[in-house]
Amino acid sequence: MSTLLLHVCCAPCAAPVVEHLLQGGERPLVFFSNSNIDTREEHDKRLAELQRYCAALGVEVIADEYDHAAWLEAVRGLENEPERGARCLQCFRFRLERAAAAARERGCTVLTTSLAQSRWKSLEQVNEAGEAACGASPRWWNANWRKGGLQPRRAELIREWNFYNQPYCGCEFSKVHL
Repeated sequence: MSTLLLHVCCAPCAAPVVEHLLQGGERPLVFFSNSNIDTREEHDKRLAELQRYCAALGVEVIADEYDHAAWLEAVRGLENEPERGARCLQCFRFRLERAAAAARERGCTVLTTSLAQSRWKSLEQVNEAGEAACGASPRWWNANWRKGGLQPRRAELIREWNFYNQPYCGCEFSKVHL
């Protein structure tokens, strides 16, 4: 049983993190929780890419319930916020609270996220949301997955695996900024 639950947003961001963890001797439990994604079709496309990658590596993927209506309720009133604004922080909180609950249910003692791999996300917001979601348990690992060569490795893995690489974070509000 893994003691590390890795919340993931998509295969392109998850792949270098999963690879790095495996190379370090850690076999994470991958948790896909992304009710922020605006359509079921887009959600399922991203999940399928992640499952394809993890299956090849023998890494377990757990898919959280897709509940876009609950996510919309969580960010109500923040629809017009800019990227990296208050809506993003609330979005991270929503997703990482679900990840922390899944970690506790499965006996994982550490939680981290591939959101910290994306150069489009605020690491400060990701870490604030992660710490709040975890409280005393599980322990929040505020890893900066952009460092240590992982950002260029991300680009290599996208090409190697021919990943679907979405042009927006997933929510309908982020499309405005494309």
